[in-house]
Amino acid sequence: MSSLRAKIQDVFNEPACEQNRGKDAKARKKGCSKPLTPGAAAGGCAFDGAKIVLQPITDVAHLIHAPLACEGNSWDNRGAASSGPTLWRTSFTTDLTELDVVMGQGERKLFKAIREIKEAYGPPAIFVYPTCVTALIGDDIEAVCKRAAEKFGLPVVPVHAPGFVGSKNLGNKLAGKALLEHVIGTVEPDDAGPYDINILGEFNLSGEFWLVKPLLDRLGIRVRACIPGDARYFDIACAHRARAAMMVCSTALINLARKMEQRWDIPFFEGSFYGITDTSEALRQISQLLVKKGADPEILGRTEALIEEEEAIAWKKLAAYRRRLEGKRVLLNTGGVKSWSVVHALMETGIEIVGTSVKKSTVEDKERVKQMLKDDNHMFEQMTPRELYAMLSEHKADIMLSGGRTQFIALKAKTPWLDINQERQHPYAGYDGMVELVRQIDLAIHNPIWCQVREPAPWDCQPAVREELPRTKSEAATLHAVQEFASTMADDFGEC
Repeated sequence: MSSLRAKIQDVFNEPACEQNRGKDAKARKKGCSKPLTPGAAAGGCAFDGAKIVLQPITDVAHLIHAPLACEGNSWDNRGAASSGPTLWRTSFTTDLTELDVVMGQGERKLFKAIREIKEAYGPPAIFVYPTCVTALIGDDIEAVCKRAAEKFGLPVVPVHAPGFVGSKNLGNKLAGKALLEHVIGTVEPDDAGPYDINILGEFNLSGEFWLVKPLLDRLGIRVRACIPGDARYFDIACAHRARAAMMVCSTALINLARKMEQRWDIPFFEGSFYGITDTSEALRQISQLLVKKGADPEILGRTEALIEEEEAIAWKKLAAYRRRLEGKRVLLNTGGVKSWSVVHALMETGIEIVGTSVKKSTVEDKERVKQMLKDDNHMFEQMTPRELYAMLSEHKADIMLSGGRTQFIALKAKTPWLDINQERQHPYAGYDGMVELVRQIDLAIHNPIWCQVREPAPWDCQPAVREELPRTKSEAATLHAVQEFASTMADDFGEC
């Protein structure tokens, strides 16, 4: 437990974070993440955060040393995509029971599970995740993993991020620490070159990175390791030989980027592949870092030529949507890096941002939003469902972009909604991704279903009943009889 406490404390002390550098020693020890209230881990615990970062490593077996529910709740929690191996889609758990805990069988059961995975699947590595239960009962995960690695001849990596230690963001950083301690630098590549880079914090949601990688390929830039999106174990193990790195989500893996720069002199910058301008700027900064590390300066000219060509194509495609979307109001209920990257992307097409959530954003993220929106009146830390519903039902926004948790608020308010978080079905990164994002917003806003659902329901309409004079004496007699019968029934039973 003391070693776990030391690992967590090291993650809190993050000198690469500008906000952290401004704190005194006492405040720095408390970290950026608020402690979780027991039983209230909405938004994810540390184990969930670690699993999010590491599970997209597609050829690795991810073994959860815990009761069954821990694996059931964390499986498939991201829409990451793989271009090859599918082992990461298989759930592995030791399925501890009360009897295992009482009888102290946890470590024995873990060793047996590692052996079974090795024999059945033969993965290049196995990642072992202890959770709250196994951390509290004191199972020596380090010792079991070390013994299993020696016995079976493959890396067995302990990932110390039990849920009770903190938030999902803390778990992201603890996962990066596990990679740094046990994976990165363990294999020496025989093909290292001056144009090798790492991409950190890119999860390849819905295959987003596949829209960006062809751009890098055209520049002759090789992605040595994309961590974690569509990653392979040996690519990450060789990541220390890259010449530069781009960090897509600083709140997740800033500690990994900083320590790789310290150990192996790999400079990094924070960028975004959302939006035309940000994508172009990211390509420029990658090329500039590579030139500083010894690459041929001619890559700068090729980068500018590629940017000019791709921007012209993207703006031409977006021109058709600009006339339909200019002035439309968007409410962005997300957070983190998307609080500013998506804002910038949408503003490029003339869309108005009426609000953006900065719940999981860093101080640097918030400053970017202020610069883009010119003030902080459109920023909100947290908006309750009631407030969201009131804003949408009063037609203060034409569409809401958010995660799946709040989609039903928009639907109840009869407002278009588009998924922008990890469950989305469409990739939005790069030049083509920006065009796809605008296309999906256009489809959602102009879907004819919204005109129909906003009409009053048939049972809410009270059409006027016209009384027509009967044309014959028999019709008049019949109508008189019906009216008398109705009057009698009303006297006997009351009116409806």
